[in-house]
Amino acid sequence: MPVPLSAATILEACDHGRSLDRARFASLDDLTQAEAIQASIRVARLARGERPVGYKIGFTNRSIWPLYGVFHPIWAPVWDATLIRACASQVTLEAAGFAEPRIEPEIVVGLRTAPVADTPQAVLEAADWIAHGLEIVHSPFPGWRFTAAEAFAAQGLHGALVLGPPLAVASLGRPAGQALARLAGIEVELVCDGCVVERGRGANVLDGPMHAIAHLSHELRRRGRSIEPGSVISTGTLTDAGPIRAGQRWETRLHGIELPGLTVDVR
Repeated sequence: MPVPLSAATILEACDHGRSLDRARFASLDDLTQAEAIQASIRVARLARGERPVGYKIGFTNRSIWPLYGVFHPIWAPVWDATLIRACASQVTLEAAGFAEPRIEPEIVVGLRTAPVADTPQAVLEAADWIAHGLEIVHSPFPGWRFTAAEAFAAQGLHGALVLGPPLAVASLGRPAGQALARLAGIEVELVCDGCVVERGRGANVLDGPMHAIAHLSHELRRRGRSIEPGSVISTGTLTDAGPIRAGQRWETRLHGIELPGLTVDVR
């Protein structure tokens, strides 16, 4: 008889890049239970010395909702152990450390303070910098078939976040509407071994990166929490996630913003 998913089971699978045997585990459909599992994983990671540095927001790109059967955003911590600062905008990653890994081009925001309201304008005012990032997401559920609750419980499918050089938010200009429009208008090309495989825009993530953070702020406030000052927040993929494997080179090209692309060599 299938047994319930547990924090220990999910953490062990994600730690070692392993897929779970779906026949052994009952499906998880309750979001409240999923949040409790994610909270237990957080406690376990804190206990082994990891430090949360911010959040990843997942499934903010509405265009991919039907592909995965998840129709609302989720979120999870980003850890000091999973944050990778790109040197010269290039990094090397080991595919074997992840379960069915995929790559996502994102806009990352560094918050100076917690937003005073759950609006894009308030988030913009609280932001210190923006950067381009590539999130490596992975799924302990074979074939990337999961419920929204299972994705939430599995640490938001977060594996690693490659962070490029920051750009001061002030460089986006004023008024706020102009800055938000620039962020919504960012264009990105996701390139694998020299071939463009996906294109996306900043507006794909709930209408813009600051909009995505406003959503996160609202959801945390409903739970009696707020975003911690100094948080690094990855706002969601601008394209569909591309499956990665050893031997590939993934690159991004950005347009409409003074941010360099990133390169990831997969071993």
